Amino acid sequence: MRDLSAAHAEAFLEMMSAERGAAANTLEAYRRDLDEAARFLAAAGSSLTQAASEQIRDLIADLADRGFAATTQARHLSALRQFYRFLHAEGIRADDPTGVIESPRKARSLPKILSVEEVSRLIARAEADVGEAADAAEALQRIRFRALFELLYATGMRVSELVGLPARVMAEGGRFLIVRGKGNKERLVPLSRPARAAVEQWIEARDRAAADAAGEAEWLFPAGSSSGHLARQVFARDLKDVAARAGIAVARVSPHVLRHAFASHLLANGADLRAVQELLGHADISTTQIYTHVLDERLKQLVNEHHPLAKTTKTRDVAPTSPDK
Repeated sequence: MRDLSAAHAEAFLEMMSAERGAAANTLEAYRRDLDEAARFLAAAGSSLTQAASEQIRDLIADLADRGFAATTQARHLSALRQFYRFLHAEGIRADDPTGVIESPRKARSLPKILSVEEVSRLIARAEADVGEAADAAEALQRIRFRALFELLYATGMRVSELVGLPARVMAEGGRFLIVRGKGNKERLVPLSRPARAAVEQWIEARDRAAADAAGEAEWLFPAGSSSGHLARQVFARDLKDVAARAGIAVARVSPHVLRHAFASHLLANGADLRAVQELLGHADISTTQIYTHVLDERLKQLVNEHHPLAKTTKTRDVAPTSPDK
């Protein structure tokens, strides 16, 4: 029986163009993936139209063996899924051989973090900025930023939790913060001395600037926004401005990166994973475990760069051993 795989592939591409409005680049990508699959299946004694599930698995495994990333493997499988659904819908095949195949798992990307030295540079720059302010308004903004920064790095809060802190958030004489996180759950977070000092300086400056305002502030960081408190985008913008002045690449810095730095630096200094989970407000410890992977990668890099036996056998100097006598 004559195989009509090429004709079926063309019909599928026409359908994608006419009925789904697929762009030219998308159609070309589908064509390349189908052509590659057809070549592999032909070498295995099959074809696109007649392929069995096991042969599709072999195709994806071959892509993995050749070093293609999980995202590329998943793209090939996605193209094949749509092709076989088309064949099934057209009555050309009674089954879909991709239906029982799991998509390749994409590697979980490691969070970006800053080193302790980089965080120290940001803190030093924020402190210097307060003293270099051109006027009272600018000084107030910079005192606020320093308080926000110190709080975030000291607690690892989400930025939405940070800007939405109520005015009466301090507990136990300022040694702890009560943070309301996801699902309206509260957690108690210890506060470092530098963070307490920065917040106290901010509260004093804020109250002095608002001395004529009626009533008491509802938020720790009030603003003239619809929510009544500072927008997270304002803090993110200010953070990037300070990073630029501190000589740190702006693309590497964000409020969430500071949260990552808080967790990674704690773990690097021996903190318990469960304790870090509680401080971050993670419901599942598997979410917190991503930071241990960051440390693993840094330790591997450290060993590879500095351990004398981590060099390749081609460059390693190994003294010859004497034969046993």
